[in-house]
Amino acid sequence: MNLWLMILYGWLSMSAVMALLWLLQRKTGDAGIVDVAWGMGVGLLTLFFVWGRHDGDMTRRIVLAVLAMGWALRLSGYVLWRVMTMPEDGRYQTLKENWGSAAQYRMFWFYQLQAAGSLLFALPMLIAAGGKSPFGLVDLAGVLIWLVAIAGELTADRQLSRFRANPVHKGQVCREGLWNYSRHPNYFFEWLHWWAYVCLALSAPWGWLTLFGPILMLHFIINVTGIPPTEAQALKSRGDAYREYQRTTSAFFPWLPRSKQVTT
Repeated sequence: MNLWLMILYGWLSMSAVMALLWLLQRKTGDAGIVDVAWGMGVGLLTLFFVWGRHDGDMTRRIVLAVLAMGWALRLSGYVLWRVMTMPEDGRYQTLKENWGSAAQYRMFWFYQLQAAGSLLFALPMLIAAGGKSPFGLVDLAGVLIWLVAIAGELTADRQLSRFRANPVHKGQVCREGLWNYSRHPNYFFEWLHWWAYVCLALSAPWGWLTLFGPILMLHFIINVTGIPPTEAQALKSRGDAYREYQRTTSAFFPWLPRSKQVTT
């Protein structure tokens, strides 16, 4: 299938799905469903791209499909559980408050932006699926990166969920396990995961373009939809405790914490 047609079909499909989910969030009042669809969209688009690219090495295409869908199922499943069991994410509550009477109009275009985002982050898989060389050591390194990243995300999510489940910790800041070395270990391992597809794409024509995947993800996490709104919400709910956490703990890359302030 023509690559440009595949990209067009992928964008139209995600745009239609996000429009339907926008209608659903109007009914439920919870905009968090967009995060479920974004990740699953990347996984399903990868399956479509892998199926459509008959010119690539079969082993690499199968590995890409397994890794991308494994990631999508884990992420979207976890977010769906949060959407169904917890109040609406504070980030979306803040957006609606700031947008006022134009909230639903702007939310529609926000959902469409997420549709474009799903397509954008599935494009590295489209490139990687065209690699013709046999599956090799660099590809294997990509699989190992994926395993480390997913294990890290699972561990960070489990540690945070266990901390929040204890009522004694209400209003406190999680510093358990990985959260003692990074304020956002889940985001760090999410970013690390995107390097797996760079390794799988390096042997493909234009494979170097997949470097923009982790670069863009780093930008979004640090400057746009990741850390800034998450920390703004944390400061509102935890105040000085979170400010101290910001002072002592690396924002993104895991590192040894700085010493805490001693009060007298």
